[in-house]
Order: sequence, then C-alpha cells, then structure tokens
Amino acid sequence: MDGRSRRRLGIAGAVAGIGAAGFGAAIAARQYAVGRVRAQPDPEAAEPFGRPRGDSLTVLADDGLPLHVEVEEAVSGSQDAPTLVFCHGYCLDLHTWHYQRRDLTEFRRIAWDQRSHGKSGRSDPRHATIDQTGADLAAVLRATVGADEPVVLLGHSMGGMTVMAFAERHPDEFGGRVRGVGLVNTSMGDIQQMTLGLPLILAKAARPLTPGIIKGLSRRGALVDSSRKIGADLAFWVIRRMGFADRSVSPTVVDFVERMIRATPFEVIAEFYPTLIGHDKRAALAVLDKVPALVMTGDADLLTPAAQGAQIAEGLSDVAYDAVETAGHLLPMEHHARVTAAIRTLAARAAGRGRSE
Repeated sequence: MDGRSRRRLGIAGAVAGIGAAGFGAAIAARQYAVGRVRAQPDPEAAEPFGRPRGDSLTVLADDGLPLHVEVEEAVSGSQDAPTLVFCHGYCLDLHTWHYQRRDLTEFRRIAWDQRSHGKSGRSDPRHATIDQTGADLAAVLRATVGADEPVVLLGHSMGGMTVMAFAERHPDEFGGRVRGVGLVNTSMGDIQQMTLGLPLILAKAARPLTPGIIKGLSRRGALVDSSRKIGADLAFWVIRRMGFADRSVSPTVVDFVERMIRATPFEVIAEFYPTLIGHDKRAALAVLDKVPALVMTGDADLLTPAAQGAQIAEGLSDVAYDAVETAGHLLPMEHHARVTAAIRTLAARAAGRGRSE
C-alpha cells in the first residue's frame, strides 16, 4: 500500500470513528434525557396501570377466536344509564381506557382486547381486518349486553374504526340498543394521508415504501421484537414524541404505553397495517347519525390528524366536537379528565334521547 492509499484509509477511518463517536454520543444523550424525564416528580407513579378490573370472561368470535373481555358493574347511578363499551386502538389493549374505567363508576363498563392484542387470541392473518373487528364487537355485545339494554360505544383510534365497521354491518342497532357513539383520535378513511410529523413532501415519498418495509420486517418478527426490548429508552422517547403533545406528561404513563406497544408482536403490527391504510367507512356516517355522537381530536396527533376527526364531525348532525389543544394521539391518557367528562356528558345525552323516544 503506497503512502497516498494509507493516508486515504487513515482519513476514512477517522471519519468513521467520528461518525461512530457522534452516534454513540447521541445515544448517550438520549439515554441521559430519558433518565432526566423519568427522574422528575411523577404524580402518576403509584397508579395501578395494567391491573384487571371487574370480572373477566372469554367471548368467542364468529371464527372461534377467544376474545378477552372485562366487565365492571355500576357502583351507583340511575337505572336507565347506558352501558359503556370501550374499544381500544392499534398496538394497544383495553387498559388504554384505564382512567375512564376507573372514574365512570356510575355506569356499567365493558372493555375488551381486540384480536391479536392484549389477552385475546392470535388471529389468522387473513382475519386481521377492520370488518372482522366490527364482527368481534358484535360478538362481545351479544355475550355481555341484553337485547334491550342501552349502550354507548366508545372507540379510540382503530377502536373507532371497529365501531364504524359494526355500524355498517348492524345499522338496525343504532337508535335501538346503541344510544350513543364516542370516537376519539380516529378516522373514517384516507388514513394514508397521515404524515407522522414529517414534512408533507417526505411523507409522500416514504409512503409507497412503508408496506414493503413492514412486510419484510414481519418475516423477522422475533428478531424485531427482541431488538424492541433492548431499545426501551429509545422507544420511550419515540412514544413520548409521537403519542403525546404535552411535554410534562407523566413518565409512568409513557412507560405504560411503551409496554402495551412492545407487548404487541411485530407480526400483528404488520398484519393489521394494510386494513388501517385501506379502510373506508364513510358509509357508516349515515348510521352513526341516528344517535348522539362525540368526536375528539388532538391538534398534534401525528397518526390520525385532527382533520380526520373533523371530517367525521362534519358528517353528523347531533355531535359534540372537541378539538383538544396541546394533544397527541393518546387523548384517553394524556387528557383523561377531559375525555372522561365528555363521555359522561355523551351518556347523559344518550339517556335523554332514549327517554324522549
């Protein structure tokens, strides 16, 4: 090797070393920042996230898949108060609604894990669709709610899509047993327009690549899942940035959301991705319009932007639309008191509509 080649190699090595050092410093800085956030006083530190509530039961879906359901009876409240049925979102589980289930004790509350999520069974990939989750909701209602018992359906993110899929398949339920609908951080279609916080031009450039990347990674699901466990600090930072807008959000809450997401196998994330991107439930609006509705959006929601929820609200006549400021994609946890109060008001509207009919 001549002198010139050695010098080039030395320069290349130095550049690589600087790059590696810079990357390592960035990781160290991120870990330090996460450590500082976690060290802050946290009023939610003792909150019992993730504990079962009420009575647990197993409901079989129409394809035989076991669905995990938790039922809590009302502690107080009027006899005509509707039952609240909570549907959670993509990569999460029924504990997304922790605060609402904790605080709305005057109502009977039913929460369930969507297929392949939480404690529910692992779905055949061919059944990982929004239409199927709508059919699953029908099975949960059949097993837990009487034919004449009024209910209010509540959906966050993919859970809202589940409610819309149920409405498409069972329009006669609305105005009958179903007396109200609450849709939080969700979309009725065209979700491929989300930017994940990227400039629009970059989001559009990356969009065609995303399905292929996810499909490729799903073939190495076990490896991806193990790396997700190793990168807990990075995941904490990403979820805090992507899921929440309030920088003072409880570190305990962020940690709990990170655990819910990490507990969802990557193969499941990949299986549901196409149905989330391709679903179109605009036809469900005419059915939802039979009952009082609540629509809530976050101004900094990077997954289902506020404009998506605004479109739903514009298509409904009896709707309370709450555009929450300094709010991300996890309103039931980030602004839980506001969501709880809105659901309580919705339930009162639903009960009033039932009495007037």
